[in-house]
Amino acid sequence: MLSSCRLLALSLLAALWLSPLPGLATGSMVLHMVLHLGVTAVVPALYAPKLRLPAGAMALTLGAVAEMLVVWAWHLPSLHLWARLTTTGFILEQASFLGAGMLLWATVRAAGGFGGAVVLLATTMHMTLLGALIGLSPRDLYGDICAGYLGLSALQEQQVAGAMMAGAGGAIYLVAALRRLGLALKLTEATT
Repeated sequence: MLSSCRLLALSLLAALWLSPLPGLATGSMVLHMVLHLGVTAVVPALYAPKLRLPAGAMALTLGAVAEMLVVWAWHLPSLHLWARLTTTGFILEQASFLGAGMLLWATVRAAGGFGGAVVLLATTMHMTLLGALIGLSPRDLYGDICAGYLGLSALQEQQVAGAMMAGAGGAIYLVAALRRLGLALKLTEATT
């Protein structure tokens, strides 16, 4: 039987993928970012299982590095536009976002309190940096395809989307990291 968190995750994923949002995200960088954050961060946070990982720092970095590589790669202009303009690109992007997000959150759960917090803090940093690079770019990185539905220019959509990635994306991971850190400190305090 599925837990309420997993049911919520599946419902959210269905809403993200089966609603008009994927079609609208083709013409809006902001709507694309809503889809991206939902599939990469929110759904996996609610659904991902706890993995059994070998001990050590290498195991901890597995999820964080995989998620970072996937997210950064799909924001390269050529891959980003391929995902926006083709069904194959979109399916591969969304599947890799979901898979990388699941691996990240499963790694966080397997790592426990302090280790999970470190993984999430590293993810906060790279998500915030990428969002800042996209949002603060002085030129349009993705072309006019990324504007239209919200009445903003392509550069304005890119700036808002970058702010969403840096702000909301970074905040999702930061809040989770601080929560795990707080619980780990309480547990450490209780055992001493």
